[in-house]
Amino acid sequence: MMKNKLDFKLLNCAIVMVIIFLIYKTSDLWIGVLTKVGSLIFPFILAFVIAYVLYPILKFLQKNKIPKFLAVTLILFSVIAILTVFGIIIGPLLFNQLGSLFNSIMDFVKELNGKLNLSGFEKALSNSFDDIIGEMGKYVSNGAVNIIGGSLSVLSTFFISFAASIYFLVDMENIRKKVKKLLCKRSKKIFNYVRLLDREMINYLSGFVRIMLISLVEYSLAYTIIGHPNAILLGCLAVFAQLIPYFGGMVNNVIAAITAFVISPALFIRTVIVFLVLSTVDGYVINPLVYGKSNKIHPLLVIISVFIGGALFGIMGIIISLPTAIIIVTTYRYFEEDLKDKIEDIREDFRN
Repeated sequence: MMKNKLDFKLLNCAIVMVIIFLIYKTSDLWIGVLTKVGSLIFPFILAFVIAYVLYPILKFLQKNKIPKFLAVTLILFSVIAILTVFGIIIGPLLFNQLGSLFNSIMDFVKELNGKLNLSGFEKALSNSFDDIIGEMGKYVSNGAVNIIGGSLSVLSTFFISFAASIYFLVDMENIRKKVKKLLCKRSKKIFNYVRLLDREMINYLSGFVRIMLISLVEYSLAYTIIGHPNAILLGCLAVFAQLIPYFGGMVNNVIAAITAFVISPALFIRTVIVFLVLSTVDGYVINPLVYGKSNKIHPLLVIISVFIGGALFGIMGIIISLPTAIIIVTTYRYFEEDLKDKIEDIREDFRN
């Protein structure tokens, strides 16, 4: 009896190995097909993600007695207004401050070069900054976004995603009801799992958006008060730093300190005091108030997920590392008892 079971397991392993070998041998074909399919469905996946993120705002407006059509219209015009303000006003300002920021960093490196002989690093850094400024110069001219010089594929993806996200947002309630009905028919346990996952992700996304807005105002205002010349840029960098857990904020603070150090010792001291105070306030006051008791992920797990995501998928892997970690932890906690029972069954099989 045991021999038959063992042969069956070996047969399954052999079949799996053959499948893996065939997939490996035809990897070029599959990668090409998947890349093509991915490029076709990406705008619609992005549209659904945008609608999913905006859905809590829509529900909030509807709870406050605002009709659905008017609520969607308000969200739509708010997004367009934000993009317009960023493109016409903030974008050119950031571009000018970015040049100033690079010059400050280069001055800092030149000072170190006299003491540590970093001529090779200084040249590489200068070339990198020139390339960045050159690429940005293709899209920004005289303080306005150069649409004509933009990539047609990027623009078409943006417009398709934006238009599709409106339809997804309008129909999101029906989509959720249909998914709920389908899952309830299949399995109550799976439905409860998806509902838990949905609640955790909505809590994370809504909290994340609030944290980004708070960081923008908080850091821009604080650095403006102490007289930092790159206050607006650092405020915007603080927003993007939220996409990279732990390390993003550290990089933003280092950039702020370096640029302040080049200008004056007094500004450097004020900058260090500001980011130490703001980091403490963010970590112990704002983040706990915004996120509450949800999405409790151990810091070590977050760091590991950032490292793995960056190693496998680059910057995009780093950005999605935290939500992926939330999904994995939530899944494990929900199915923990089932996993323990399954492991115990496997052990019993081997004992017999």
